[in-house]
Amino acid sequence: MFTLTSALDHARRLHRNRTAIVDEARRASWGETVERIARAAAVLASLGVRRGERYAVLSRNTFRHFELLHAGYWMGAVPVPINYRLAPPEIAHILEDAGCRVLAAEDVFLELLEAGPLAPWRNGALLVAPGPLADPRPQYEARLAKAQPAPLNDAAEDDDAILLYTGGTTGRAKGVRLTHRNVIANGHQINAILRFAPGEVYLHVAPMFHSADLLASPFTFLGLTHAFLPQFSGRALLEAIARYRVTMTMLAPTMIILTLQEPELARYDLSSLRRLYYGSSPMAVEWIRRALERFAGVELIQSYGLTETSPILTMMGMDEHRRALASSELALLKSAGLPVPGVDLRIVDDADRELAAGEVGEVVVRGPNVMRGYLNRPEETAQALRGGWFHTGDVGRLDADGYLYLLDRKKDMVITGGENVYSSEVEAALYQHPAVHECAVIGVPDERYGEALLAAVVAAPGAALGEAELIEHCRGRIGGYKIPRRFVFLDALPKSAMGKILKTELRRRYAAPSPARAPAGLSSRSRS
Repeated sequence: MFTLTSALDHARRLHRNRTAIVDEARRASWGETVERIARAAAVLASLGVRRGERYAVLSRNTFRHFELLHAGYWMGAVPVPINYRLAPPEIAHILEDAGCRVLAAEDVFLELLEAGPLAPWRNGALLVAPGPLADPRPQYEARLAKAQPAPLNDAAEDDDAILLYTGGTTGRAKGVRLTHRNVIANGHQINAILRFAPGEVYLHVAPMFHSADLLASPFTFLGLTHAFLPQFSGRALLEAIARYRVTMTMLAPTMIILTLQEPELARYDLSSLRRLYYGSSPMAVEWIRRALERFAGVELIQSYGLTETSPILTMMGMDEHRRALASSELALLKSAGLPVPGVDLRIVDDADRELAAGEVGEVVVRGPNVMRGYLNRPEETAQALRGGWFHTGDVGRLDADGYLYLLDRKKDMVITGGENVYSSEVEAALYQHPAVHECAVIGVPDERYGEALLAAVVAAPGAALGEAELIEHCRGRIGGYKIPRRFVFLDALPKSAMGKILKTELRRRYAAPSPARAPAGLSSRSRS
């Protein structure tokens, strides 16, 4: 049996003198780090957290956040990292839904605790800060210094390890129950492909409340090094890579693009960087080329996954990137890659019948990394896991070689005038216009067609764009029924903490039905 608890025990016993943590504030071995984790477990226990119970962590990426998450694994409790970008009522919903009595909050978020909806957790919150605060509430470092290390309380493989909430920017967030088996299995699946070696350093750039942070789990059970970036910017990323001699990190394409646009990129020593993992959305070929030029010798790895799958399902490595760029196989760069070892992946129709290569349907998967279920949502759990397969809600196809191509979320497919339109296909056409910096296509209510396509567009800096120009651009690239009937031009698109465009927010903004319209290109279009 191997769990996140035993992973810490292995790191302490087998790699105690290896560096576990590098941070602006400290550098510590695995022996020192696990002792602090055991003390953190004792602090949580003193506040009433027991084996199997849940507690919340509200913090940026820091070594203390790392300690607090792993303290739960050490004592058999379940951490609930929270998206600090949420509003107080949304945070309160998560705390209530998860049944958290204890909230560990970084000092920079103290203002959030003063809001009304968080009152039940305000007074007993564990305050996490580098030094003492003028506050009567429990203080993390002061209690840690006095605590005796808690004994290891090993979990079972099928016990909940962590509860991650997905969504929450609109509507109610869902708690995804990931077990020790789920997280450890996906760590082994990733390591089976990437083969991490002693001396490697993983930089936590993706928010630690996000499932993407679980990519770092092999660095714990292999006794490797974790570094932390509390707040992303292109410059901060480059400085961290150079300072901590980072060998691998995971970035959303938006982050890579922003970093490549840093004017002083060339002056940073990035020679330690071996792998750059990207995911959450595709990246245009031009930016892939530029990334490979600027990050000399770095392997690009594309991946696809979900919170419910701990998170990685497929990966596409550097060999495929090289093959595509060196030939006419550029379409391969739009692939999400091949399933990782131990994952079964199929494409099915609405009746859950498996489809042949090339046919389009829903992506369903099974494997040891698939979640236990959604907290307090038995009906949704049963629907998502029906037939023993997790139904991702993503629409895709497999080619003859088994590579997965994602077309859309099922909810993002637009049925307009009886025709199915995949928004990603329309976005790909729009992105071919040199003045389009970012875009997102959604379906909105329409009196004539049921749904109409709306394109939200951000122009490149200094560029001017108009609807007629984009409509003409789309002609010859996509069918007439796929050309958006409405355009809105924005300064920025709403995005998640991982830089993923939030189409749910766009739908909320533009949900009002539009009047009946003539076919694309024959009528005036609203601009907002």
